[in-house]
Amino acid sequence: MDLNDTPEQAGYRAEVRAWLDANKAGAPGLDGPEAGDEERFIAERRAWQGKLAEANLAGVTWPAEFGGGGRGPLEQVIVTQELSHAGVPGILDVIGVGMLGPTIIAHGTEEHKQRYLAPMLHGDEVWCQLFSEPAAGSDLAGIQTKAVADADGGFRISGQKVWTTNAHFASYGLILTRTNPEVSKHQGLTMFIVPMDAEGVTIRPLRQITGEAEFNEVFFDDVKVGADAVVGPVDGGWGVGLTTLLFERLAIGVGSEGFGYRADRFANAIASDPAAAANSDVRQRLGHLAADLLALRYTGYRHLTAIARGGLPGTEAALGKVTAVKAAIEAGDLIADVLGPEALAEGEWSYLISFLPGLKSAGGTEEILRNMVGERVLGLPTEPRLDKGIPFSELRAREREGVTS
Repeated sequence: MDLNDTPEQAGYRAEVRAWLDANKAGAPGLDGPEAGDEERFIAERRAWQGKLAEANLAGVTWPAEFGGGGRGPLEQVIVTQELSHAGVPGILDVIGVGMLGPTIIAHGTEEHKQRYLAPMLHGDEVWCQLFSEPAAGSDLAGIQTKAVADADGGFRISGQKVWTTNAHFASYGLILTRTNPEVSKHQGLTMFIVPMDAEGVTIRPLRQITGEAEFNEVFFDDVKVGADAVVGPVDGGWGVGLTTLLFERLAIGVGSEGFGYRADRFANAIASDPAAAANSDVRQRLGHLAADLLALRYTGYRHLTAIARGGLPGTEAALGKVTAVKAAIEAGDLIADVLGPEALAEGEWSYLISFLPGLKSAGGTEEILRNMVGERVLGLPTEPRLDKGIPFSELRAREREGVTS
């Protein structure tokens, strides 16, 4: 693998760097919102995403016909690297542009693409991902939120979602529901586009240790959506959801450097204390996590090479997500040990240390993802399953019997 830029890539990098040099003075800061200042923070980040989109630096791999850059994944890496080099943030709506937009491009109708993609790309309409539920997190196929067909061809959605990032300021969500409980749990699922201001939608923020309320629980009480809100086939939503999850895990794993999870950044923080930097235990801990992050970088290049050749993100991308989050959490713990209580004062390390535990569940817990890689990549024996081929309604009946017996 040649990791040097080709002449074409070097030219593109120069163009991106020149644009950022000319425009970074007007960019918002990298820190998260201060207490009580979220509205201003979101407005600034929306405006910045719009500027990036106008310069084709948002949705770099989206087809040009939908407003994207029409480029390959390696060009996306170049943009991410140059954003980091310039010290400016990327887009606000990572979930929409990075995960839900590609899902709509792959499975949506032409009307979906024409209506939703451009406002999403420019930050005019932020999106959220309505998958997890109180009783269905890593076991996503166990969702109970239901969509019942109306006589006019539309549907009525009822149920609850939780840990929904950005729901409190999102315009739309992509929601996975159960439309047929009389088949096995991975079947009978359907994906919908739902307006977050629709009648019957209630959003309750969940306050985190960072002080932010980035996550939310969302309640749906007989929410009406039209037949044109269906993304992909009715009762075929599992395949649509897998597309979203694959892009999510790839974004967290391959995009870890764009999030600031870099060995050199952590090493510089530790080097600020010469005594700690000379400590053998500190150096060993840093070496372990740095090796993981470097391995992740080159594994990410392998994923990108496969995608550039026409492939899709594979199950092995799940291990990248696990590695990125574990290494970043270990780095935060190490920095806190070295810097002491001041690391937990307001600032970049406090935010990172407080934020990362929540990221452990995004895209699936470590235990579930390791099982996936073991079974689907390494060919290890599958976990025992008692729910295979059993209608979901019967599984629910068995659960109720178990509770009452």
